[in-house]
Amino acid sequence: CFSVAILAQDSVQSAQWQRPCTAMAPKKQTKKPLPKAPLKKEPAKKEATVETLFEHRPKNFAIGGDVQPKRDLTRYVKWPKFVQVQRKKKILLLRLKVPPSLNQFKNTADKSVAAQTFKLLKKYQPETKKERKERLLQLAKEGGKQSGKAPHFVKCGMNFVTKLIESKRAKLVLIAHDCEPMELLCWMPALCKAKDIPYMIIKGKSRLGQVVNKDQATCLAITSVKKEDEADLAKLVSSAKSNFNDAGRPKWGGGILGPKAQHVIAKREKALADEAAKKAGLMI
Repeated sequence: CFSVAILAQDSVQSAQWQRPCTAMAPKKQTKKPLPKAPLKKEPAKKEATVETLFEHRPKNFAIGGDVQPKRDLTRYVKWPKFVQVQRKKKILLLRLKVPPSLNQFKNTADKSVAAQTFKLLKKYQPETKKERKERLLQLAKEGGKQSGKAPHFVKCGMNFVTKLIESKRAKLVLIAHDCEPMELLCWMPALCKAKDIPYMIIKGKSRLGQVVNKDQATCLAITSVKKEDEADLAKLVSSAKSNFNDAGRPKWGGGILGPKAQHVIAKREKALADEAAKKAGLMI
């Protein structure tokens, strides 16, 4: 019976191995969808261009691009020493009180009068070294005899002009307003008034210097002119007398406070006026 059982078991196992195998259903292969085709870009509509003479060229201020625009960098500039001194001096002259003998040089001739004066002075410029040399050579060739009267020239030099004023030979004296130091010339207007010589205060010692072929000139004097220019000189003399000689005594200058100080004083005066008005109201 044991052998029968073993045979039965073997037959069962062989039967299991001989069963038809049921294969699994194959998986469905799903294809990935292809990417959509890009949308066709419609061509941009061309705008109607207006033909002009000037093309629009926008600037590019990036690195390596167009030149940067100019900016006001005044606050960031360290000014030279002489500029700082000039500005401080100007402020001091406004704040400090200036005596009359120095303050009179702020009253200068008008622009039109100064232009007429320089127009006349240009006709009587003194000769240069080259012209003088040529004149003396010509005079030596002719035998050393000078023909005619002495030429008319503008006279310069502080000492020379002072002698002309004292001897009353000067017909018009021109004084620069920016002489340094001013004490060199502050007495000359008083001397001209004492000797009854018309004088003018002109802006710019360099402008006066150009007349006499020098860098600077503190004062000039006209002693004589040609007959055709006597009328022009008479007009200048009359304007000089009315604006300078007969203008009266010079006054004190300076003493102008800064804007901050002016605001403080105005605020203080307003407070005092309000207090006085309140007291007046209580008194009534």
